[in-house]
Amino acid sequence: MYAQAVKRFELAQVSKDRAVISQFSQRPEPSTGGKLARLMSRHYLSFFLILLALYVGLPLAAPVMLKAGLQKPAELVYTLYKPLCHQLAFRSFFLFGEQAVYPREGAGVEGLLSYEAATGLHGDDLHSARAFLGDPVLGYKVALCERDMAIYGTMLLFGLIYLLSGKRIKGIHWALWLGFGLLPIALDGFSQLFSQTGLPILAFLPYRESTPALRVITGALFGWFTAWYGFPALKDVFEESKSRQARVEAILKAKSEVL
Repeated sequence: MYAQAVKRFELAQVSKDRAVISQFSQRPEPSTGGKLARLMSRHYLSFFLILLALYVGLPLAAPVMLKAGLQKPAELVYTLYKPLCHQLAFRSFFLFGEQAVYPREGAGVEGLLSYEAATGLHGDDLHSARAFLGDPVLGYKVALCERDMAIYGTMLLFGLIYLLSGKRIKGIHWALWLGFGLLPIALDGFSQLFSQTGLPILAFLPYRESTPALRVITGALFGWFTAWYGFPALKDVFEESKSRQARVEAILKAKSEVL
């Protein structure tokens, strides 16, 4: 787009088309799209952080609303997040109850009441685990699972630190993101998934249910390194766009002043 503008200006110089040259010598009124693009380029980080805060905050608001007796608004939040998270009670945090988590018996977490013992529900009944929102004794379920809360909460935390640093934190190589961000969460998630498929071909794998601690740790690593890789990369993209626009405007202004 900018290259085409420069080319059009140069052709106007050759043909002595004063009307076109005059157009380029005046700074045009930016369109609505252009204004939005400039606004986004200046405040993209704040925009993403607000979205992340809303994305993490609403699932936390759902159990608060249940505690306050606001059943319908709370159910709306759970419904909105259903396509985004499995919402299994034995892999989610609980607020206002006896425990913060109720892992399945298969996780082997000592010192905590298991999901099966606490609810009386079968651990393999996934439909019931999704539908269970909690009660006044056990507490109320957060609308995002433990791992997702760790991922997006840590991304939000890194983003705030990055913003407060003046965006001076350098980005990381993709290999660091792969090794410290993606690999741990993939190993934890897929080893659990493959061990529970029930497929004969995978029968040699021992049953495994990840613990809440592992879910949080691997989720936090993924969120932190994804943000560390992604936010500085976004900064480079927006700064390059602004730099290109400034160069083109400077070229057009300089050429118009010569004539």
